Amino acid sequence: MLLLRCHLKHTPLSQASCGLCAVMGKLQSKLKHSSYKYSRPDGIMEERIQTKASQEYSPAHVDAVSAVAALNSDLCVSGGKDKTVVAYNWKTGNVVKRFKGHEREITKVACSPRSGQFFSASRDRRVLMWDLHEASQPRQQLCGHALAVTGLAVSPDASQLCTGSRDNALLLWDVGTGRCVERASVSRNLVTHLCWVPNEPYILQSSEDKTIRLWDSRGLQVAHMFPTKQHIQTYCEVSMDGHKCISCSNGFGGEGCEATLWDLRQTRNRILEYKGHFQTVASCVFLPRTLALVPAIATSSHDSKVKIWNQDTGACLFTLSLDGSGPLTSLAVGDPISLLCASFNRGIHLLRVDHSRGLELEEVAAF
Repeated sequence: MLLLRCHLKHTPLSQASCGLCAVMGKLQSKLKHSSYKYSRPDGIMEERIQTKASQEYSPAHVDAVSAVAALNSDLCVSGGKDKTVVAYNWKTGNVVKRFKGHEREITKVACSPRSGQFFSASRDRRVLMWDLHEASQPRQQLCGHALAVTGLAVSPDASQLCTGSRDNALLLWDVGTGRCVERASVSRNLVTHLCWVPNEPYILQSSEDKTIRLWDSRGLQVAHMFPTKQHIQTYCEVSMDGHKCISCSNGFGGEGCEATLWDLRQTRNRILEYKGHFQTVASCVFLPRTLALVPAIATSSHDSKVKIWNQDTGACLFTLSLDGSGPLTSLAVGDPISLLCASFNRGIHLLRVDHSRGLELEEVAAF
């Protein structure tokens, strides 16, 4: 403070004001806070500041995180620009193990149900299979794509893996042998995400050609193609009961930037759109009923915001702004009260749902 006073004593008032603002700006940038909007029962939107500082855990990555997935109720796996897959205990804030083998940025991660096995896809055109309980070397290396691999989906019984790429192709692999058993290609079908339908032989796929396709893994044939959207579809997710699915759109300035709910079982038509983000919506999840008192979904966007929506009405129930995080890239349900959100600038955020004042979301840690 003494140095600041000495500086002001010999400085014109206008310059002193600018200097003070600069100093205050630096101080504020070090404070951990998040702003959010909350829709009250009477329909009035309130903006609040989350004053509770989030914890800074040991960092999982040294660069932008592209994907995160829950391995179990304590551990998650993630990958990003540092070419490393990390198994992390997000309840204790510790790295469990690091896995290295990719030569370029990791684009996707996917976990096998009820096991310690998981997969990573990369811009190096390879998919690697890992086991938490074995050495840090890959158990299998799956090579078959000509361009970056951008989709991973594990079958419900963990016996098969479907991969998709910017080369317009989908490959179906036998996990036990590491052999490619089926291959399909559709012109201009640049895959952005894959998701296996629970308890079914079907795979949902989003694409840069603005479509959502449903594939039958028995022969790897297109079983259905949903009505074309106006923007690139960046992501897709299926509800736990397999009855509905969501897709996300890219966009800017509020144009596009929506999530869309589809009927997966009966009419296979569009049910509802969720609009409110101002940049590309990169990820979405169906929230378990333990996380929300009403059927709800969550979305994350390049606008640094996570939104919770009423699944049935399309109303935005809550918006959490993760200031300074840059584009948000991936969402995963961690446990019955937690979400994991990957970002460009601040690693992975641990978010917790609070029902004490309605449905609220707060950041409790970053790693």
